[in-house]
Amino acid sequence: MSLAGHLSELRMRLIRSILAVALGAAAILAFYDPVLRFLTKPYRDLCASRPDFNCDGSLFALGPLDGLTARMKIAGYGGLVIALPVLLWQLWRFIVPALNKKEKKYTIPFIGSSVVLFAGGCSLAYWTLSRALEFLISWSGTEVNQAFQITKYVSLVILMILAFGVGFLAPLLIVFLQLVGVLTPRTLIKQWRIAIVAIFFMAAIITPSGDPITLMALGLPLTLLYFVAILIGFVATRKRLRDSA
Repeated sequence: MSLAGHLSELRMRLIRSILAVALGAAAILAFYDPVLRFLTKPYRDLCASRPDFNCDGSLFALGPLDGLTARMKIAGYGGLVIALPVLLWQLWRFIVPALNKKEKKYTIPFIGSSVVLFAGGCSLAYWTLSRALEFLISWSGTEVNQAFQITKYVSLVILMILAFGVGFLAPLLIVFLQLVGVLTPRTLIKQWRIAIVAIFFMAAIITPSGDPITLMALGLPLTLLYFVAILIGFVATRKRLRDSA
């Protein structure tokens, strides 16, 4: 393609991606109350199981714009999550003309594994949320009543879910770099100590709560996925060398 052709293709992919996110956001807005109940369930369950925390699971709007801001955040990020398969497909369709025939066969595995890993990370974040809140609230003291502002609670939950989801996509990047020859399995194995330190450092940065429970909940699975990615890269690289021979 010419430069104009590439720009036209990019514009078309962006428009389709934006429409997919907008439709996902509209779906979240249509079911906002059930989605909000789903997001606040870990907090409500924690308050019910720990009467000493002095909370009832309610959220408070401290300003006239808090409710609207929370609704727009949930709709926007929720639409992004719903549209993820479409976004990945549009991204892949944009770069696929530059790939050879053998590389194109990885389309479905990469997109499918991306969706599965992102969903797994989001699920783990949701499962960890109540334990992270329990750790954070316990530092307040027994004489402190818990009154969470809706915008701050929603921001914490959304950022935590996205951090886990995006973090779980890192092994795909490692596999991709091995397939294109930028990294080798041997190099990754030699640098495993540095990699583990980097994984936990990254987990400490991207997790918004900053508590050790969330850090371990993200760091340990990513460490395991790191070695799984090396194994996949080793098998794929070995097969490619055998086919070339």
